[in-house]
Amino acid sequence: MRLHIDTIPVWDAYGRDSECPLCDLHAANEQACLESFLGASVMEPDVRVEVNAKGFCGHHFERMFAMQNRLGLALMTHTHLKETMASFPRPALKKRGLFRKKEAAAQTGGTCVLCERLGRTMERYLYTVPYLWTREKDFQRAFAESKGVCLPHYRGLCDMAARALSAAEAGAFLAAIEALQRENMARIEKELEWFTLKFDYRNADKPWGNSKDALERAIHKLRGAAGINELRTGRYGR
Repeated sequence: MRLHIDTIPVWDAYGRDSECPLCDLHAANEQACLESFLGASVMEPDVRVEVNAKGFCGHHFERMFAMQNRLGLALMTHTHLKETMASFPRPALKKRGLFRKKEAAAQTGGTCVLCERLGRTMERYLYTVPYLWTREKDFQRAFAESKGVCLPHYRGLCDMAARALSAAEAGAFLAAIEALQRENMARIEKELEWFTLKFDYRNADKPWGNSKDALERAIHKLRGAAGINELRTGRYGR
C-alpha cells in the first residue's frame, strides 16, 4: 500500500466538514484526471492508444467540452472516432443478440478510460479508510466526528471492509460505520423536515438553522457524486 499517496488525501478529506469525504476525494481526482487528459496527456502515445480504444462516457465528454480546450478534445475525439470506424463490425444475428456484451460495450460507447482510472483510484481510497480505522486511534476519532458518507460510498466501504479486513476487524468497523451513518441520516432527516416546515407562513420568521441547504445535502447523502453532478448540471430543479 502506498501510504504517503493514499493516506494523506484521506486524512485531509476527513479534516473537512463534509457530508461525504469520499465524494470530496472523487471530485478532486476527477478534476485532476480531466485536466490531465486535456493537458500534456493529449500528446502522450500510450495515453492516446488507450483513449483511442476506449473513449469517454457521455458525462466525461460533457465535462471536458465545458473546459473550453476544444483543440485538445477534438484531437483525442478524432483519433478515437477513426479507430471506432476501423473496428466497427457488420451486425450479424446471434442467439443472444447482435453483439456479445464486450463487443456491444466497445461499439456503443460503453467504455470510458477516465471512469476506469477514477474507479481504480477510488478503490484504493475505499481500502484506505478501514485500513486507517483499524490502525490509527486518531483516525478513529476523526471518523467518529465526521458526518458519515453518502450511501453509495457507505456500501462501498462495507463491502471493502468485509473483503480486506479480518473477521474481527470487519465486525468492529461495520458496527462503527453503521452507527455513524444512522446518526447522520437522522440528522439530515430532521434538517430536511425543518426545510419543508419553513414554507409554512407560521414559521417564516423562525431561524433556518442548518436547514437552508438540507435538500442538496439530502440528495448528496442519498446519491453521492451522481446526485451532486445532477444538481450542478440542472437535472434537478432547485
